[in-house]
Formats: sequence, structure tokens, C-alpha cells
Amino acid sequence: MFKKLLLIVFTYIIFYPVSFANIEIKARTAILQDFLSGEILYEKEPDRSIYPASMTKIMTSIIAFELIKSGDLNLNDKFIISEKAWRLSTAGYSSMFVMVGDEVSVENLLKGIIVASGNDACIALAEGIAGTEEEFSIMMTAKAKEIGMENTNFANSSGINDPDNYSTVRDIMIMSNYLIKNYPDYYMWFSEKEFTWDRTGGDPITQGNRNPLLYKNMGADGIKTGYLAVEKYSLASSIERKGRRLIAVGSGFDNKKIRSKESSKLLTYGLTNFDLVEISKKNQPFESVEVWHGKKNIVKIYSKNDIYKVIKKGQKKKLKVMVKYDGPIEAPIQKDQSLAKLKIFYNNEPVGEYDLFALNDVKKINVFSRLIKSLNYLIWGDV
Repeated sequence: MFKKLLLIVFTYIIFYPVSFANIEIKARTAILQDFLSGEILYEKEPDRSIYPASMTKIMTSIIAFELIKSGDLNLNDKFIISEKAWRLSTAGYSSMFVMVGDEVSVENLLKGIIVASGNDACIALAEGIAGTEEEFSIMMTAKAKEIGMENTNFANSSGINDPDNYSTVRDIMIMSNYLIKNYPDYYMWFSEKEFTWDRTGGDPITQGNRNPLLYKNMGADGIKTGYLAVEKYSLASSIERKGRRLIAVGSGFDNKKIRSKESSKLLTYGLTNFDLVEISKKNQPFESVEVWHGKKNIVKIYSKNDIYKVIKKGQKKKLKVMVKYDGPIEAPIQKDQSLAKLKIFYNNEPVGEYDLFALNDVKKINVFSRLIKSLNYLIWGDV
């Protein structure tokens, strides 16, 4: 057995560790991520602690989506509105305008949170799920740690003033990525521009989505604004265009106009300065490797995850992709057996390595056939 290399060349494409461009975003802290590759295209103090304000509501929604997925919660379930929840609809905060004693469906509460940014709806949902908002906040923080939000603590469900409710733009980005990846159907609610609540004791009330990017012709479809006097303006946003998605998070914008302008600038920068290259689709044949003493001479190999790389526009160098393995590989081979490594190089420097697996079983040939094959190899060098 000996090591083999299969060289696949992507001509006129360059892949390299993405360097941050010479642009300036007027925010205290910001980050931009390519969704499919996971690569960071821009960052500015991304681990600086912030008060996430209403961006907190992304996690409030995620907790509900998780319970719906597990069957422990239903969109048609109804929760009774407490006085604590109602008081937030009368105190000048963004509200859905629920009333004490109302029975409101989970679906309406979620849309009241996602579209109208209702703080009252957050408390109603939290109390309905966990009994108290405090217990719900524990669930939120536990979920944050589970998905890799290392610098986040949630102290309430809405993001209103609390020094113990803190995060970073990097963590908000991780949370947003998780939401879009795991709940694409519910994520569509974040693009809805208005929500009408048929409230008790009054005419229906219609409120618009506070995300300013939804009203621009740029393909934005989420996610959540935020404001606190101590933090100023914030926005977690996302855009999808021609199958490519970007996620941007910024905090510490001086006013609404700057928040809208700078968030648009950040997303546009990612679209116009970088392209996305698909290297391999998960569970799809990528290449073949040679088999020794098998009923088949080759076996197809695949990656268990999608592999994408971000490239800089306008470059005409070469991306090299190599499949490395010790081969021919002796049968028997089992499906999903690790067989090779996918290695990605730029300028002869390694920039990525991934495991590749057998797409199917390959059985061993019988003793007589193995003998003939071995003799052929000794005489003719034919494996």
C-alpha cells in the first residue's frame, strides 16, 4: 500500500484566509459572516460586551421553536396574560398591547415578539412556557451556552434594562446563524413587515416591523433591531441573494439613520467584494479512490458536511484541492468508513482539511480471485 494524491484544480479562483477590508463601520462593535462557509468577512471589536436589547428576543423565539419541534408546545396553545405582562404594554415600551386575562395563542405571541417587538408578548410567552420569566431566562442562557455563545447571559426574555442581560455581536451572530439554519420555516416570520393583533376591548391594531432593511430593495429578510439608552441602537440583519446569505450584527450606532445606513453598507460590502465557492456538498459523491482485493475497483467518497470557501472577487490565481489517502485501500470497506482527507491549499499553504468517507460497502473477492490479482500485480504491476 502507498499514499496517493488526487489533485483537483479550480482555475482562476483563489482561496485564502479572508483578510478584513479597509472599510469603517460607524458602530462601537460589528461583525459580518458568510452563512454557508461560516467565514468572518469583517469584524470590529466583536467580543466587546454589549447590552443586546431587543436582539434578546431572537433567543426567546428559539426556545419556543425548540419546544414546538419537540412536540412540547403547539402554535395553537394559549397562554393567559398576567398583570406583569400587561404592565409592559402600558409603560411606553414596544408592545403587542395584550390585556390582563386575555388568552393568546403561541403563534400570535411569537408574531407579536418577532414583528411588533412586543415586550409584553415576551413575558407572556416566558411565563406560559416556564412558569416565571426568571426560569425562562435560565433556559435561554443554557441554550446560549449549548450553541457556543460563550460571553452571553440572559436575565430576561425581552432585553429591557438589566445589567445582567449581556452578550457580544459575535454571540448574537452565532444565535442568528443557529436560528436560520435550524428553523428556516419560522425564520420567514422575521421578514414579515406587519402584524395585526385582534386585541380585546378595541379595534385591531396593526404594527410594522422595526427592521429598516426590510423596506429597502436589497434582499434583507431579518432579523431584529434593538435600542437601549445606554447601548444606543443595534441591529442583527441578514440578506439572501442568489443562494448566498450574509449575517451582520452591529451595536452602538448613534441613531436610527446611521444604524440603517451602516448595516446596509456592511452587507453590501460582503456581497460586492467576495464570492462563494462550493467545494463539496454533504453526502454527495466527491471523488473515487482505488480499492485492492474488492469486488469493485473503486469506491466513491463523500464529505459529511457542506464545504464552501469565500473568495475575493477579481482574483485569477489557483485553488488546489487534493484527496490524500493510503491506497489502494484493501477490501472489505464499510459504508461511512473514513478513507481519505480532502486538503485545500493556496500558494502551497494548507488552508483547510476535511475527512472523506466511503459512500457504499465494497466486499472482498474470494481467495482464488485474490491470488490471481496478486500474481498479475507481481508480473504486470496491474492492481
